[in-house]
Parts: sequence; structure tokens; C-alpha cells
Amino acid sequence: MNTSFRKSVFVGIAGLTLAVSAAGCAPGQASGNQAASNAPSSAAGTSYKDGTYSADGNYVSPNGNETVGVSLTVAGGAVSDVQITPHPSNPNTKKFQGEFAGGIKSQIVGKKLDEIKVSKVAGSSLTSGGFNQAVEKIKSEARA
Repeated sequence: MNTSFRKSVFVGIAGLTLAVSAAGCAPGQASGNQAASNAPSSAAGTSYKDGTYSADGNYVSPNGNETVGVSLTVAGGAVSDVQITPHPSNPNTKKFQGEFAGGIKSQIVGKKLDEIKVSKVAGSSLTSGGFNQAVEKIKSEARA
């Protein structure tokens, strides 16, 4: 019996959803267009020197200007360690920077330096702005 079938497979990769469709193919065969799975994940040609780099980032909270200290250890272009030094100006900032410091490691260790940009960590969204600013300074300093 020769029946035509259509099968769609949805694959999530790094927050993207790709739809791959195979129409009328025998099991184990793929039709014409295949999605590339090894797309570059960082800017072409950007390389970083291994080492530990530190910078402060600033952001505005409802209580005014705030600063957070960031120290990143870079190995092979990826983050191998992170340390946050809170510089709170009030109890609320202390709370949020502390929560941020407790949750950031799991979000960035192992990622390429060019992939690092956070928006909310452990309930703290404003501290992320200062963190991202510090990461940009670190990237500039670490470029090979």
C-alpha cells in the first residue's frame, strides 16, 4: 500500500522553535531543506583573552542611582565563574542585589561571553541593567 503522509516535527533550540516538515518521505529520510544545527552562537571573529575581569555597572532604581560590581572569569571565550559585589544604597537594593547574586551563576556559567545578556534574575530585574553594563565593559577589556 503506497500512501502519502505528512509529518511535522517541532524542535526547540535555545529559545527558538524550528518547524521541519517531511512530506511523502519514507521513515528515516528527509525532504529537501534541512535546518542547520550548528549555527554560530557568537559574533564572527570576536575572541577574548582568558582571565578574570571586573567592572561596575550602574542602573536606576526607584530609590535612585545604584551600582553593582561584577567579576567574570573567562576561559575559552566562555564564562567559567562569576562573582557579584553588591553596593546597595538602601535595604531594598540590598535585598534585590543579594537575590541577583544568588541566582546569576546558574544562568551564565558555561555560556559564551557574547551570549551573556540577562533581563531578570531571581526576581531582580533592575540589577540586570547594571550587570549587563558591566559585562559590556568586561567584553571591551577582554577582547584579544
